[in-house]
Amino acid sequence: MEFRALGKTGLSVSALGLGASPLGGAFGDLEAHEGIAAVHAALDAGINFIDVAPYYGLTRAETVLGQALATRPRDSFLLATKVGRYGAADFDFSAARVLASIDESLKRLQVEYIDLIQCHDIEFGDLNEIVETTLPALEQARAMGKVRFLGITGLPLAIYRPVLERAPLDAILSYCHYTLNDDSLAAQIPYFQRKNVGIINAAPYAMGLLTERPLPDWHPAPPALREAARQAADLCRRRGVSISQIALQFACANPVIATTLVGIGSRDEVRQNLAALSAVPDPELLAEVRALFAPVHNLTWPSGRPENNGPA
Repeated sequence: MEFRALGKTGLSVSALGLGASPLGGAFGDLEAHEGIAAVHAALDAGINFIDVAPYYGLTRAETVLGQALATRPRDSFLLATKVGRYGAADFDFSAARVLASIDESLKRLQVEYIDLIQCHDIEFGDLNEIVETTLPALEQARAMGKVRFLGITGLPLAIYRPVLERAPLDAILSYCHYTLNDDSLAAQIPYFQRKNVGIINAAPYAMGLLTERPLPDWHPAPPALREAARQAADLCRRRGVSISQIALQFACANPVIATTLVGIGSRDEVRQNLAALSAVPDPELLAEVRALFAPVHNLTWPSGRPENNGPA
């Protein structure tokens, strides 16, 4: 496993991180013992960075993850969770709620501190409130020893600069913006480097778009992007390779991105992801796949409040 520095934190994180949303049933029902076994397999394979949130499974993911981590030494993993989002349309970034949320997460996760606490999907909130209320509350939690480092997450790339220009942060978590079809995060990397902010990339499969599985009806990808993904998957299949292998190799290849989070809910998925990373890359196939996505390159979708979308 390759390890990389997470900004200025001093943390050394595995290039492949464990996204714990499947433990809450994000991709179908999952028995707790299966999720626990998956976490143990990931840790045994050298994956040391785990990301979760109260929102995933409406606290179930944190609960199952806590059961898995209870039998492992605290210094054998780095743990990230979130505050502010608690349901599909349930957001509360107030100081009182996020401080209570941290205490609730600590109990569910069965740990005494969280390595990285993140404001979850801040595009659904008021960015002024994030800067003036939420982040100062998280600083209080840091002063009390409950959290070590602070970050923000969200889909629109436009949310990051307005916050980072006013508040020092340790990390950002961006999803669906460093993938085969959309690598718009790359243009923002120099800015994050100047700010000494660690970069976490999530959803390298574009929430299932870059897999062999049928795309769920709720997926926000427009028809042209769906069609390009289908053609890319067909091309990879004809070459005897899964598109998800190409997608993961691409997402993890950039050494400036500290870690790429993949949702993992079984031991088989741990093995499959590690096998994809260890496979010999095929530059020619990658170029052909990228060419298929050229007409829809960086095509995305809105998320959250309209004022939090737009050019980065």
